Amino acid sequence: MKVDAVQHGDKKVYSVGAFNRGVATWLQRLPSVWVEGEVTELRRQVAWQSVFLTLKDPADGACLPVTMPRGQFDALRLELVDGERVHVFGRPELFEARGDFRLRALSIERFGLGDHLAALERLKAKLGAEGLFAAERKRPLPLVPRRIGIVTGNDAAAKRDLLTTIATRFPPARIVVAETYVQGPRAAGAVIEALRGLCGVPELDVIVVARGGGSFEDLLPFSDERLVRAIATCTVPVVSAVGHEQDTPLCDLAADVRASTPTAAGKLVVPDRTELVERLAGARGRLGRSVVAGVERRRERIDQVHGRLRRAPALAVERKRATLEHAAGRLRALSPRATLERGYAIVREGSAIVRTPPQAGTRVDVEVADGAFGARVE
Repeated sequence: MKVDAVQHGDKKVYSVGAFNRGVATWLQRLPSVWVEGEVTELRRQVAWQSVFLTLKDPADGACLPVTMPRGQFDALRLELVDGERVHVFGRPELFEARGDFRLRALSIERFGLGDHLAALERLKAKLGAEGLFAAERKRPLPLVPRRIGIVTGNDAAAKRDLLTTIATRFPPARIVVAETYVQGPRAAGAVIEALRGLCGVPELDVIVVARGGGSFEDLLPFSDERLVRAIATCTVPVVSAVGHEQDTPLCDLAADVRASTPTAAGKLVVPDRTELVERLAGARGRLGRSVVAGVERRRERIDQVHGRLRRAPALAVERKRATLEHAAGRLRALSPRATLERGYAIVREGSAIVRTPPQAGTRVDVEVADGAFGARVE
């Protein structure tokens, strides 16, 4: 496509659109090439037609924007993450409307792990072997902390989101904010100093380390070994709210609780006041009903015992009477008088009872049921 210039005196002047079209046309004549670099700032959304990423040269930090149709990117099934080293095959192009130079990718191939990612994997394995990420060392968060410490940037949206969430959910919360660097080479040391300072604050029950999203390089300080160890050995529970859901710096693994966003961290460290009041009201009602029910059960038991006490003397007398009657019946059954009433007699010779026939002429006394009489043996 021919690009025309406008003659102004002895000068040929191109409009911005004409200049961009000319450059774009010239770039189209360049061949497709392979470019090597580390993936950073990978952005992919279901609603987007293209996937965007940046290739970074780890040697000098040079960057190259890359775009690729989402269908082609998904078909590769690479599951790329920031920090991976890749080879990208594509052709240079210029987005005329904005004058943005980029590489339009036709194919992407992995080329091992990026230097940073490989180092992080080695550090992760080392710290994991030491037990810094073990679940059993995680501490529970207090239900209602007396004081909350926040480590964040001085103008970060993360700080605003976190403070707003805490104030909305639990207005009486007391907060101590330690503003510090959260990006760059000084960030890790600055966050460590902020943590140490907050640990000296009286009645501090929990600390939130918060930072919003960013590129892979932006979040690297939160995978610094010194900071990870400082979080793991902190004297109070630590909540890590660094980056977005897909970001997982090593401080997330060392913290007692990981929050996907600063807003989510605010929901974790304080209860919802309205919900808490409702729960307390419910507990108070259940406690009152429990006391009333307990008193009622005690009253019923006392009534039952009182009734048994009233009936106890009569029952005791009745049992004694029954026992006596039973004994009397047994005595009557065993009495000699009962035997005589059945037609038997008792024969005595003097005072001795006759058990064998006496000699003839012996005088004996005979006792029967209705009296006694004398007799002589023949």
